[in-house]
Amino acid sequence: MFGRRRAREIALQILFQADVGNLPIEEAIEATLLDLSNLDRDVINYAIQLVKGTWSKKDELDRQIQNVATHWTLERMAAVDRNLIRIALYEMLYVPDVPYRVAINEAIELAKDYGTSESRRFVNGVLGALVRKLKLDKDESQK
Repeated sequence: MFGRRRAREIALQILFQADVGNLPIEEAIEATLLDLSNLDRDVINYAIQLVKGTWSKKDELDRQIQNVATHWTLERMAAVDRNLIRIALYEMLYVPDVPYRVAINEAIELAKDYGTSESRRFVNGVLGALVRKLKLDKDESQK
């Protein structure tokens, strides 16, 4: 498998730029990829898939996140944490070949590298709550 971790890292950088810098998503993609022209095409393609998918579903993802992060508004969350949670949730909901645990573990690893000392625990807690909620929703729909 190509470097999905590297693709997630690039996706985080792009989404962070768009989110914090209030840039149009295409501009954030272009700005980041200019410096990364030597990367494997599969890595770049997956990063772009994550960015465009996450950004297009941002409102829905944010609603899901806000439903479980009851003591946190999205604006209060660290931008890195917020975007890592969005990426992982997008993968859990819309990328069938990525298991929940992989999406969570990857987000936690990136939180260690790019977030604060509390990011790992926070990201893990929110994603764990989302998985529990999603499983509950699936169980209820089968009744």
